[in-house]
Amino acid sequence: MRRLHHFVLATSLLIGLGVASISAVCAAPTGNPAYTDPAKADADFPFQGEYAGTVSHDGQPVPFGVQVIALGDGKFDVVAYPGGLPGDGWTPPNKIKGTGTRTGEGDAAVVKVEALDWGGNKRTGELRNDSIVVFSDSGSEIAKLPRVNRSSATLGQKPPEGAVVIYDGTGTSTDTSKLVHGRVSEDGLLMEGVTTKDSFGDALWHIEFRLPYQPKDRGQGRGNSGAYVMGCYETQMLDSFGLEGKDNECGGIYKAAAPFVNMCLPPLSWQTYDINVTAPRFEGEKKVANARMTVRHNGTVIHDNVEVPAITPGGTLKQEAQKGPLHLQNHGNPVRYRNIWVLPKS
Repeated sequence: MRRLHHFVLATSLLIGLGVASISAVCAAPTGNPAYTDPAKADADFPFQGEYAGTVSHDGQPVPFGVQVIALGDGKFDVVAYPGGLPGDGWTPPNKIKGTGTRTGEGDAAVVKVEALDWGGNKRTGELRNDSIVVFSDSGSEIAKLPRVNRSSATLGQKPPEGAVVIYDGTGTSTDTSKLVHGRVSEDGLLMEGVTTKDSFGDALWHIEFRLPYQPKDRGQGRGNSGAYVMGCYETQMLDSFGLEGKDNECGGIYKAAAPFVNMCLPPLSWQTYDINVTAPRFEGEKKVANARMTVRHNGTVIHDNVEVPAITPGGTLKQEAQKGPLHLQNHGNPVRYRNIWVLPKS
C-alpha cells in the first residue's frame, strides 16, 4: 500500500508545475505580449516544457510524462500522463491535472506544485534545475523527472525528387517568388498570411512551423494560424500544448476531425506537418468523391485517410475544386514557417 501511495503521490505532484519566459518582440491583437525569439527568455520560460521519467509502482518503474504550460505572471497549468507523454506511451484518457506558481528570481526560482491525487489528497512538488521533484508527505524526495526536448522525426526533411520547394528558410535562401504577399522576418523565416501562386491537387506537403509564445492569451487567440491545402482544407495551427486535442486546436482538421492525439510541442519549438491530400473527384461539375487527408504532426499520424466532406472556413477558395493553392493563414499572431515543399501526385 505504501508503494501504491507513493505512486499516486508521484502522479499528482507531477501535476502542478509550470512554464514560461521570453522577451516580447510584438503584441498580439489582445495587446498581450507575443514572443518569437527563444533566446530572449523571461523568468518563466525556462520552466515550460515536457518532463519524463519513471515512478515506482509495486516496486516496478512506471513511465510517466508531464507537460508544464505557462499562463503568465508566474502561473502554470500542469498535466501528468501515466505511461508516458502523448505519442510516447500515454493511453487516453487517463491524466492528472494541477497547478504551479513560480517563486523566487534567477537561479533561486522554483515552481511550487499543488495537485490532488486520484484519492482527492493534496500533494506537492517542485520544478527546479530542469527537473520535476516529487515529495512525500514528510517532505522527502520520492521521484525526479528530468526535462526532455522532443523533436519531430521529419524536422529538416529534404524535398524528394520531383518536389517543388515553396520556401526554404533553413539556410541563406529567402526567395518568396512562389508566394503571393510573401514576407520574411529579420531572421529569415516566412511570415503568416501567404498563398502559393501555383495550385496543386493530389500531393504530399511538408511544412515546418513555429508558434509564438503568448502566455497571457487563451483559446483561438494563442498562436493561431492554419495550413489550408488546396486553398480550402485547414489543418489548424494553434498553441494547444497541454490541451485536449480538438478539431479547432493544433492538428485538428477544422470543423471536420479532431486529431487522434494532441502532438503539439511547447511554443517556440519547431514543429512539422506532413499532409498527404487526395483531391475531391468530379464528373463534370458534380462532386463524386470527397477529399481525403492523412496528417502526421511531428512525425505521428494524427489523421489516417480522413474524409473531408466540405471546405473548412477561412480559406482562399469558396468552393471545392480539383486543384488549389496552399494558404498559411494570418490570424494576427506571429507564426513563422520554413522548409515548405510539395510533392505533386497529379
